[in-house]
Amino acid sequence: MQLRTSLTLTIVLLVIDFITKRWVESALTQGQEIPLTAFFNLVLTYNAGAAFSFLSDESGWQRWFLSGVSASASVFIGYLLYKHAAEKLFCIALSLILSGALGNLWDRMLLGHVVDFIDLHYDGYHWPAFNVADSIICIGAAFLILESARSKEVKN
Repeated sequence: MQLRTSLTLTIVLLVIDFITKRWVESALTQGQEIPLTAFFNLVLTYNAGAAFSFLSDESGWQRWFLSGVSASASVFIGYLLYKHAAEKLFCIALSLILSGALGNLWDRMLLGHVVDFIDLHYDGYHWPAFNVADSIICIGAAFLILESARSKEVKN
């Protein structure tokens, strides 16, 4: 996979994440829920922490720490995309993770928090709200696991 293709995928997904977050912010007020199905709501929430609101109650240092982690990871992923350009699934996985990391980094740097809006629930239990960036990071991680398993099969 060419580096240009990887970066194009990253940019397309980054734009989708950006557009969905801005749309939800323009359509909902903080905490407002719009039920879409029996298990899925749109809800506007702001997360100043990491996954599952980890560190969100801290005094603000987490914004810069998490931004530094995201920026460092993004640079490293860029290097891996360049170095492993011939490994298609690996590069797709990294492009997904990179776009998600950059999407949440953008929010964290400019807004001081990440915009979350996907609310999955069942029988009164709600999974912590998340966004497109979080989703594509998880898909990218799943692809990395698949690639790792596939690579082991080839070597054996």
